[in-house]
Amino acid sequence: MSKPEHPAPDTGSAAVRLAAEVEVLRRQVEELVPLARRVDELSDVVAHVSQTLAAVAARRRPAPAPSWLAAPAEQDTARGLLDELAVWLREIFLRYPDGATALPDCWLWHPDVVEELLWLMHAWLAAYQGADASVAAASDWHDRQRPGVVNRLRKAAGSCSPEAHQTRPGWSAPTGGPVLVPGLGAVEAITEWWAQHRNRMPPEPVAAQPPTGFGGVLG
Repeated sequence: MSKPEHPAPDTGSAAVRLAAEVEVLRRQVEELVPLARRVDELSDVVAHVSQTLAAVAARRRPAPAPSWLAAPAEQDTARGLLDELAVWLREIFLRYPDGATALPDCWLWHPDVVEELLWLMHAWLAAYQGADASVAAASDWHDRQRPGVVNRLRKAAGSCSPEAHQTRPGWSAPTGGPVLVPGLGAVEAITEWWAQHRNRMPPEPVAAQPPTGFGGVLG
């Protein structure tokens, strides 16, 4: 009995089917190309928007005024603050007669005066040159901020002079040093009362509580 013969595979038909499938896949890929480009474009747009928002947020964030009282213990930093302040005093603050008469020659020896002038300078910069500069901010600087600083300068150091900061035999000690915080000896009693018994009468103060700690800072 002879073995049945198997028909030879139709390679031509298989090749045609494969070519057709490849063509379908090619068309599908071509259809995805514009979508991929669109995704890239959207990614660029999102990145640009994110950068723009970050820049706007940075501009809207008010720049903090430097502090002379809390300035870093670096000579170059302190010199930079005073150099900028000196230029602003000459160009802006001392143009006002009441400002010129309120600023004593010894203003550099008064840390509180330097502090006042520093923040006033930065308030002026924000009102005139900052991202949120406006007529309203400038008006507030003129009507409220500058007169307030001038009045405080007159009270704090208006009658002072460089001679008041000199040490000579028979003269009183120079002013301007750190003032000790009074009453720190009662800190423990007050904290206990406020934390546990604030609805009761506070503890009575002890007479003549001496200041404690260097410069009023707790040890």
